Amino acid sequence: MSDYTFAAPPVVSLMSMSAKPYPVRRIFCVGQNYKEHAKEMGGNPDVDPPFFFMKPASAILQNGEVMPYPPGTSNLHHEVELVVAMAMGGRDIPPEKVNDMIFGYAVGLDMTKRDVQNEARKKGRPWEMSKAFDFSAPCSSITPGMYTGAMAKGRIQCKVNGELRQDADLSDMIWGVPQIVHHLSRQVEVCPGDLIFTGTPAGVGPVVKGDKLEATIAGLEPLLIEIG
Repeated sequence: MSDYTFAAPPVVSLMSMSAKPYPVRRIFCVGQNYKEHAKEMGGNPDVDPPFFFMKPASAILQNGEVMPYPPGTSNLHHEVELVVAMAMGGRDIPPEKVNDMIFGYAVGLDMTKRDVQNEARKKGRPWEMSKAFDFSAPCSSITPGMYTGAMAKGRIQCKVNGELRQDADLSDMIWGVPQIVHHLSRQVEVCPGDLIFTGTPAGVGPVVKGDKLEATIAGLEPLLIEIG
């Protein structure tokens, strides 16, 4: 067999107020972490522990860019989320130590092929292709924690063409950031460069080509994208 030489994949980075790019290692996402969203998706927020799924780092879409409408769906949904950027990591991290291990925070959109996800659920199959497709993780620049402090409250919103779709507060999360990172670190080793999307509030809904999305969290850089 002939020898092959492959170029190393490009490093995906997000900008930050520190002026240095933040290299993204992995993207973890928390499902159904707001009571009202858990209810609208058929979950039980009173008993369900946090569960996680992943997106590849290549799913990042930079702030201000156009997101191509993905193939294989006719029901693309927006989900605004607080994104945690880790500066340190480890296993079995105690909740009380988590805030000291965070580099900063950003606004993210967990874009979802809802029809693909629903069909996979009906058949008991993995729904990775409804979440981990190209450009499915738009994200703003990172605001370092030194400017925000620990983020446990603050208004979180998503507007589509100026219409308010999602409107809640970070304090509505079932599992706060320290608990999320703690639970995740009991399953995998959390590492510097990991991003954690912390779940979305109620009000998720469809978007179509030409729609302009504005996702905001108090104290963070707004995320603005267009569906192309």
